Amino acid sequence: MNIVSTLRKSRARVIVAAAAVLALTLSACGSDDSGSSGGTEDKAAAAGITLVKPGKLMVCTHLPYKPFQYKEGTEVVGFDVDLLDLVAKDLGLKQEVVNIEWAQVTSGAAFKAKKCDMGMGAMTITPERQAAISITEPYMDATQVLMAKKDAGIKGLEDLRGKKIGAQADTTGKKYADDNAKKYGYTVIPFNDLALQENNVKSGRVDAAINDNGVLYDFVKENPDMAIVAEFNTGEQYGFGALKDGSGPKLVAKFNELLTKAKQDGTYNEIYKKWFGVEPKK
Repeated sequence: MNIVSTLRKSRARVIVAAAAVLALTLSACGSDDSGSSGGTEDKAAAAGITLVKPGKLMVCTHLPYKPFQYKEGTEVVGFDVDLLDLVAKDLGLKQEVVNIEWAQVTSGAAFKAKKCDMGMGAMTITPERQAAISITEPYMDATQVLMAKKDAGIKGLEDLRGKKIGAQADTTGKKYADDNAKKYGYTVIPFNDLALQENNVKSGRVDAAINDNGVLYDFVKENPDMAIVAEFNTGEQYGFGALKDGSGPKLVAKFNELLTKAKQDGTYNEIYKKWFGVEPKK
């Protein structure tokens, strides 16, 4: 056998072997693709859930509401975000946050317009909201607090006669401020978002602010010239919202199931401590 013939046969064997390897590789890739194709949609569909966008859990909120949801760079992070990630991950989805007017979430308009699958925002469960949207089981207790400058001499609503109190529009804090305005003789100044409300107290444009304890305590922690001067036992509880019918109740049921599991295996406590620095009270 001459050298040329030997080289030709060797090259032929190499080409055949390479073709076999390529065929096996393509076959393996094909199996993976067929197994994963539509996988995220299959999980949601199996649970009877129709999504606004395939492969995404679209979540509406009104930013910022730190530490529940706020922007850190280009990413939206927070306690509520991590909790709804339990649903997203269970269904094989990626959570995507839509910033929208808060009233569109609590009224259900955002769900009816197919802008989102669920709504978050440290939303207090109320009969009015339960009539408009599906709401999960409570995931956290809350109450209203009063924030003012440390040196303002304000210790409660009784010290605000003739003064201005800031409140966030479409919130239970605004309702509490409105309900007590006549009794204590102050003027309620509404703000469209939390950051505006907080910074207007800091700048002195309003004398105090009323809002949920979680967000105002977080602001005070980072602004030592401010203080929480009073707490009001409003006995509130937070829930996540969804469409009243269709896939809404199924998403609510899915979160309720995962919340129970997270509380049993310690995941909920880990998430809570990550954002509030302490474990939840038992």
